[in-house]
Amino acid sequence: MQYSMNRLSIFVDGNNMFYAQQKNGWFFDPKRVLEYFTKSETEPQVTLINAFWYTGLKDPQDQRGFRDALISLGYTVRTKILKEYYDDNSGRYSQKANLDIEIVVDMFNTVDQYDRVILFSGDGDFERAIELLRSKNTHITVVSTEGMIARELRNATDRYIDLNDIRERIEKVDY
Repeated sequence: MQYSMNRLSIFVDGNNMFYAQQKNGWFFDPKRVLEYFTKSETEPQVTLINAFWYTGLKDPQDQRGFRDALISLGYTVRTKILKEYYDDNSGRYSQKANLDIEIVVDMFNTVDQYDRVILFSGDGDFERAIELLRSKNTHITVVSTEGMIARELRNATDRYIDLNDIRERIEKVDY
């Protein structure tokens, strides 16, 4: 019996992807991302089960329009207020939301609903979670970009896609 791998969940580490897109010099369209992974000619029977987007906010109203647009596209949006950290070595402040735990909780809380995961992140902290999901016969694809994908994460995944390789299919274009 051929095992069907057609139930898909997408998890987007929004802050990680913002920096990856900034590094590449172009931005992807969240709607085109959903279309690319669900309306593929090679895999026409894919059913999108969940799409999650995680992002840090400066304040509760930050990115309100963008978050509303994501929700209208079908994403479940998870947010956390950014925390400010001081780096003694550089003498600089940086902001971080750190939504890794929320991503992993959602992955495992919904694991019975999907067969395939697309994770948009390059963060090596996901290595162990990916290994555990693969042990449950889940096919994992990680999407990131060179220079921002942790070696551990790339090694743990079933498939790695560089953002630049799918740019023409997912890039945000102004009409």
